[in-house]
Amino acid sequence: MATTTKALVRASAATSSATLYTVPASTTAVVTNIAVTNTDSAAGTFSLLLDDVALHTTTAIAANTTVYIDLKQVLATTKTIKGFASATTVKFHISGVEIA
Repeated sequence: MATTTKALVRASAATSSATLYTVPASTTAVVTNIAVTNTDSAAGTFSLLLDDVALHTTTAIAANTTVYIDLKQVLATTKTIKGFASATTVKFHISGVEIA
């Protein structure tokens, strides 16, 4: 089994629910860290779902700040990470490990 540490997502948020990452075939992913940044001068909100289960729902994020989430969540083959925010100035940076 090969284990690869990688950036699973580096993306600007959409303003409606969007799939950010899908676990590849014959692979297990472990999400280890999430950073959510808001580069706007106004506060915003974000939502994140792991396998369609809410991790954060309309969570406030202040202007020009970053929220750090340290976790260890396992996602099986074809499971997804979805997210969206109140503005595209919110960015998702999600790191983890893929085991294939």
